Amino acid sequence: MCRSIKTLRPPAMPEEATEDEMRAAALQYVRKVSGFRAPAAHNQEVFDRAVEAVSRATADLLEGLEIRGGTRRAS
Repeated sequence: MCRSIKTLRPPAMPEEATEDEMRAAALQYVRKVSGFRAPAAHNQEVFDRAVEAVSRATADLLEGLEIRGGTRRAS
């Protein structure tokens, strides 16, 4: 996939991922899938919506993960 997307869950990250870290990972994902580093003006809105949707999905995923030997992440 995209090597610049880092793991955002423990133990790879000792503390909870920030919104900025989740958005950065979402942006990298959308760039990779779309094939555009920066979208043209006529694609900007759909690109931004995709980044926001992936950010929300990432937050939901991290909040719901149960790490073996650990506990569910607090929100």
